[in-house]
Amino acid sequence: MHARPDDVLHLHTLGPNGTNLEAASHEWLRRRGVEGGTVTLHSSIEEALEAVPDDGRHALTACAVYPALHTLVFANLHRLHMIDSFVMPTHNMVLASRGTDTPATVASHPAPMGLVTPALAPASAEVREVLSNSQAAIDCAEGRVDGCITTIVAAERHGLRVLRDFGPVPMVFTVHQVLAVEAGALAGQPLAGAAR
Repeated sequence: MHARPDDVLHLHTLGPNGTNLEAASHEWLRRRGVEGGTVTLHSSIEEALEAVPDDGRHALTACAVYPALHTLVFANLHRLHMIDSFVMPTHNMVLASRGTDTPATVASHPAPMGLVTPALAPASAEVREVLSNSQAAIDCAEGRVDGCITTIVAAERHGLRVLRDFGPVPMVFTVHQVLAVEAGALAGQPLAGAAR
C-alpha cells in the first residue's frame, strides 16, 4: 500500500485536551478540507502509534521537537510514512501556578522544559517531567506541583494563574500515515548506496 494523504480522515496525537498537537491536528484537517475527520488523543505519541489502525485512513500527528521522534520514525519505517509537514504557531506557552509567584516544583513536558530556568532565574525549581503540556497543567491544578510550563489554553481551562507568558512559538508539525506493509516488502531490498 502506498502513502496517500488524501485517504487520511482520522488523526491520532498527544492529549489530554489543550495540547498544541491537538490544535495542529484540527488545523491539518481544516486546511485539507476533510469533513467528518476525527482527532483522537492519547497519553503519549508512542501510545498513539500503537493504537493507530494501519488501514491508511489514520495518521499520527507529531511535532518536530517531540523528544525521540527520530527513534519513533526510524523504528517504524515499515509502516509509518511522513506525508506532510507544516508550520503553525503554538498556543501561547506560559509558566503558570496555583497561586505562588515562585513555584518550588514545576511540571513540564521535555520539549519546553528549557523555559523553566529563564522564567524563574535566579530561583531554582525542581522540574518534574510529564507527558504533555496539558498534563502539566492538570498536575499543577491537582496540587502535585506548584507550577507548570503549559499552554495558555490548558492554564485557563484549569484555573491557573499565569506568571509569565512566552507567547506563541512557530512550530513544525508532521503528519505520518500508518500503512500495512505487504509481507516481505522490506526484505531483500538493498541499502541505499550499497554496491550492486
